[in-house]
Amino acid sequence: MKTFSLDEAQSLLPILESLLRRAIDAKASAGLVEVDLQMLSRNIFLSGGMLVDVAAVARKRVAQRASVQQAQDAIQEIDSIGVQVKDLDKGLLDFPYQAGEQIVLLCWQLGEAKIDYWHTVEAGFEGRQPLDERFIKTRPERPN
Repeated sequence: MKTFSLDEAQSLLPILESLLRRAIDAKASAGLVEVDLQMLSRNIFLSGGMLVDVAAVARKRVAQRASVQQAQDAIQEIDSIGVQVKDLDKGLLDFPYQAGEQIVLLCWQLGEAKIDYWHTVEAGFEGRQPLDERFIKTRPERPN
């Protein structure tokens, strides 16, 4: 499992935010098409049958599959970096971090300016705690 320093994780946020937004938007697009198709199916059922533009429905299904694939591709790219997508709907990402002998997770949620929280693997999001001195290592000053 790849681990990240806090600085490394922070530096990845712009790229990860872009990928995360792409996945969220693609998931939303796929969901809208699904709602349209369910409404069409419901209307067909309630009317006892109706003429359907089969080509239009097929195009919608193709668009839906493409949106699902875009979301999966973005999530896979995040995963390939070594970052864990914990909740796509909330935009929640975790970065494995070596804290002494223990692996913990630096925790970031879409909309947060930077990584300010961490939690144990077992505690999850509900166990989020503010970063403390273990994570924020001051760099030694360079002599002039």
